[in-house]
Amino acid sequence: MVALVPTDHYGTITWMGRVPHREGGLVGEAVAEMRLTFAGAAGEHHAGLTRLSCSRVTAQYPRGTEIRNTRQLSIVSAEEMAEIAATLGLEALEPTWLGASLVIEGIPDLTHLPPSSRLQGEGGTTLTVDMLNEPCNIPARAIEEARPGHGRAFKAAARGRRGVTAWVEREGPLRLGERLRLHVPAQRAWAGGEAGG
Repeated sequence: MVALVPTDHYGTITWMGRVPHREGGLVGEAVAEMRLTFAGAAGEHHAGLTRLSCSRVTAQYPRGTEIRNTRQLSIVSAEEMAEIAATLGLEALEPTWLGASLVIEGIPDLTHLPPSSRLQGEGGTTLTVDMLNEPCNIPARAIEEARPGHGRAFKAAARGRRGVTAWVEREGPLRLGERLRLHVPAQRAWAGGEAGG
């Protein structure tokens, strides 16, 4: 029995980018192709086989502990970005403001994909979803700078719509316009209770 089930859900890459450095925030730049290795995307601030732990995992590790890097890529949904933009009163939300790696169109409820889901490109390049990406204030500052009066509400508007973080399971290239097929774990939802309970 397979552990990961291929679905009939496909997403199309409508935008690709990288964050070359963190000076002043997460503002990214667009690219037409991304060559991915097990360490992530070359020239990307979030690349690496390991990373230093941050505020997201302080319940598990002291800040600054070296851990496996499961946050190599930030994947957002074109549809969810449109919802955030509408909530903020903007015509559109630029992926560069969010530090996004990929914008994908066509996969419903992308932010809530089960952890360990795979997104597999046409040539076999495969990304493993780690977990949803909690919104923070760093993109809010970029939005506020670009569109004064609209950034402050980003964190609330993006809750449950900020996309997912992922890491590279199979190396290879991804290209603008490529389709990614969704594969999900073959298991039922956890019945142990709510988080924190």
